[in-house]
Amino acid sequence: MTSAVQSAYTTPAYVVKSHDAKFENWACPRRAPTADDVRIQIEYCGICHSDLHQVRDEWKGSTYPMVPGHEIVGKVIQVGEQARKQGKFKEGDVVGVGCFVDSCRQCEDCKNGLAVQFCPRVVFTYNGRDKAGEPTYGGYAREIVVDYRYVLRIPEKLATPDMLPRAAPLLCAGITTYSPLRYAGAKKGMRVGINGLGGLGHIAVRLAKAMGCTVVVLSRSEKKRQDALELLKADQYLLTSDPEAMKREAGTFDLIVDAVAARHDLTALTALLRRDGKLCLLGIPPEPYEIPAQALVFGRRSIFGSLVGGIQETQEMLDFCAKHSIVCEIEMIPPTAIDEAYERMARSDVRYRFVIDNKQLEAV
Repeated sequence: MTSAVQSAYTTPAYVVKSHDAKFENWACPRRAPTADDVRIQIEYCGICHSDLHQVRDEWKGSTYPMVPGHEIVGKVIQVGEQARKQGKFKEGDVVGVGCFVDSCRQCEDCKNGLAVQFCPRVVFTYNGRDKAGEPTYGGYAREIVVDYRYVLRIPEKLATPDMLPRAAPLLCAGITTYSPLRYAGAKKGMRVGINGLGGLGHIAVRLAKAMGCTVVVLSRSEKKRQDALELLKADQYLLTSDPEAMKREAGTFDLIVDAVAARHDLTALTALLRRDGKLCLLGIPPEPYEIPAQALVFGRRSIFGSLVGGIQETQEMLDFCAKHSIVCEIEMIPPTAIDEAYERMARSDVRYRFVIDNKQLEAV
C-alpha cells in the first residue's frame, strides 16, 4: 500500500488472496478517519451468497487480496468533526454498513435518494475502489472506516445482544427483498410468491407477511415445508416440481420474488402470474436466462430485477423490521469456520444465514 492515508492503521481480518485460496488471518489496512468518517468496531458480519461468488471469481472481475462482507453491525468508536456536526452519530451508537460505502452524490440516482445503488460511481464495501483508487475491504474484519452518509442507525429494538447478530443480514438480505416488495407496492390483498427459501427468501416471507400479503413459498422440494409454514408463518407452500400443483395455481399471483441464484425455468414462474403480474429477479446466475415472448405478452406480465436499495430505503427497512420484530434465522460461526461455511453455503446447507462473530478476530 503506497497511500499514507490508506495505510494509517491495520485491523485484524480474514482474507483470501486468490480465487481458490483458503481464508487466512491478515492485517487489513484502513484509512485514517477523516472529518466525514465514522470508525466502527464490527461485532458481527453476515455471509452473503454474493461473497462466495466474488471470492471464487464466478462473476469475473474479482481483485485480491479480498476481505468480503457487507452485512455489518457494530459500535461507533470514533466520529469525525463534520460527521459529529451532522448530529447523526456519537461514540457508542450501534450502527450498520451495507453493500456500498460511497457514491458520487451528484448524479440523478444519488439525488433520487432511493436509487443510490445505481450510481455509476458507487463504491462497493469490498472488491471495489474508493475515490482515491485504493481497494475497499469489507466486514470480515474487526474495524471499518466509513463516510457517515453511508452508515445506518440500528434501531434500539434490534440493538440488543440477542437481536443484533440476527439483524446483521438485514443490511443485505433485508434490503434486497424489502426494496422490490416496496417498489411493487406489496400490500394487504396481494398474493405474493417467494421462490427459494434461503438467506433472501426466508426474510422476504417475513417482510411480505408484515406488509399484509398472502404469502406462498415456492420450492422444488418438500424439505422446507415445515419451516415455511410453522417457523416463518407462510400461508401456503407450493411444490414447483409438481406439474398438477403448478397448473392449479396458474394465474393466481400478483407478484413473485425470485431469490434463486441458479439458472431455472422462468417460463413456469410467469405462468403463475395474474394479468399485469410481476416477477422480480434477485439472483444472478452465471448463465443467461431464456424466456419466450408469449410468456409475457399474453397477460401483460413483466419481469424486473432489483439490486439492494439506497441508504434512505435501507434505514426505512431497518425501522420497519424493528416495528415488526423481523430478524433473520442464523447460524453463528467463529472466523476460523468461514471456509467450512462457504462449502456448506455452496450446497445450500445453511439455516438460513451464517453470521461471523467478529469479536473473536485476533491480531496477526
